Amino acid sequence: MEHLNPEQLKQEQRQTLGSPRMRYGFLAHLLFSSMDLLYGRKKGLSKFKVLEIIARVPYQAWENVAYVAMTHTHADPGFARRIFDRIKESRIQQDNEQWHLLIIGELIAKKGIDENLLLHGFIPQVIALFYYHISWILYVIRPKWSYLLNAYFEDHAEHEYMEYVAENSDLEAERFESIFAGDYGQFASLADLFRQIGYDERVHKLESLTRVDSARFQ
Repeated sequence: MEHLNPEQLKQEQRQTLGSPRMRYGFLAHLLFSSMDLLYGRKKGLSKFKVLEIIARVPYQAWENVAYVAMTHTHADPGFARRIFDRIKESRIQQDNEQWHLLIIGELIAKKGIDENLLLHGFIPQVIALFYYHISWILYVIRPKWSYLLNAYFEDHAEHEYMEYVAENSDLEAERFESIFAGDYGQFASLADLFRQIGYDERVHKLESLTRVDSARFQ
C-alpha cells in the first residue's frame, strides 16, 4: 500500500470529509446499524477494532472461492494464472487490514482500555463469520454484489477514520510508536496514522469498485 507524507494525508482527509458517503444497500445498512446498536455511534479504538476484525473477511472469502476455482482449471493454465493473480491482490488487501487490526489492538493495550470479553471478543467473531458467509455466497452467485458490499464497508470505514481525526484534535500531539511500525509505516502522530488507515480504506473501496463492472476472472 502507498504511504503518504503528512501534507498528503491531510489533503486526503479533506477530500474524504468533502465527499458524501455512498448510498449503502440493505445489507450494509443492517451491518452498520447493528454495530451502532452494540457499540454506540461514538467513534473509538474498541469500535475500530471490531471494524477491522470484520474488514478482513471479504478478502478471505474471495480467496477461498478462488482457490476452489483453481482446482478446476487444469485445461486452461492462463485462466488459472489470472485467478492466482486475483488471489495475490486479495491477500495484499487482507494483510493491510490485518496491520490495522494489530496496531489498533496494540493502542488499546497501551491505553489500558477495558473491554468486555463477550462484546469485544466473541460477538465480533460472530459478526465476522456471518459477513464472511454473506460475502462468499454473493461472490458465488454474482461477484459484483460481493465487491459492491465491500465497497460500502470500506467507504464507511474511510469516513469513520477521517471523521475521528477531525473530531479529536488531541491526536495531532500524540506520537505514534509501535512494534509494527517497521511493517506498516512510521508516522509523526496518531492523527497521521488514522489518516493513513482511512486512506487505505479508500484504496480498498476503489479497488472493489473497479471489479463491480467486470467481476469475473478474465
